[in-house]
Amino acid sequence: MKFAAFSGVFMEHSIQEAMQLTKQLGMDGIEIAVREHHLSSAISQPRINEIKALSKSLNLEIPVLATYTGGFSTASDIECKHTFEEFQRLLDIANQLGASMVRVSPGGPNAFMAQDYHFAKAAYWLNRCAEEAKAHQIDIIMEIHNQSLIETVESSLRLLDLIAYDNIGLIHDAGNMYITDTDYGRDSVLKLGKHLFHVHVKDELRVSEVGAPGTFTNVTHRGEEIFLQCRLGEGGADHKPLFEALLETGYAGWVTLECHAPFPAFERLAHDFQFVKKLMSPS
Repeated sequence: MKFAAFSGVFMEHSIQEAMQLTKQLGMDGIEIAVREHHLSSAISQPRINEIKALSKSLNLEIPVLATYTGGFSTASDIECKHTFEEFQRLLDIANQLGASMVRVSPGGPNAFMAQDYHFAKAAYWLNRCAEEAKAHQIDIIMEIHNQSLIETVESSLRLLDLIAYDNIGLIHDAGNMYITDTDYGRDSVLKLGKHLFHVHVKDELRVSEVGAPGTFTNVTHRGEEIFLQCRLGEGGADHKPLFEALLETGYAGWVTLECHAPFPAFERLAHDFQFVKKLMSPS
């Protein structure tokens, strides 16, 4: 396994500082959030060249461009067309930066609320994206995420069944799956099988009140619930079965740490990286 930091954790820093801090943490790469001020589809060529040169000098890989594009299932046809054009530009940027994966969202609503047409529309545009990405030798990854069509393994595989290309797969995210209240342990890894392209790691906790730093609300099958962003081991998502399953299946891909708990960015990522190392060490 290789480990990356999510640049979105370092939004208080420039992308250059985020890359240097990631290197200080001892990680292998950085997953860049496609969000200003780190990167966008309108990024200039000199900035692309600068990020590429810094990546090379730090010996820090850029495995993923974590875009916030997509949302095809509930967008208008015109919006989908514009999103697809933005995606094409991001593929070119990914190529230049050496990223082998680009994240795309299928859209919502929650899987348990979705209709067949939501899956059909998302699949139409994702097939177009996959075809385009294949020409660039890039994989598309979709994050298993609460409040989306793919908030469970089952709904994720349902969508993949409608897609004709093999260069599109899934991001396992135990924190998100904890929120959804779906299995995120060994069985989830085995069921995803060859469709598991990437892994995100963060912790969350169900709480009774909103307002404290790091709290947020989400709609789940239980209704509106409140959650607290936590460091690993301090929330409700038990990552031990996940890492045991990744080791058992010989997963050799990337794991991105993306803790958003209310602690300084470097401190919380350092904590989570050490926690993961302990999970992977022999008992």
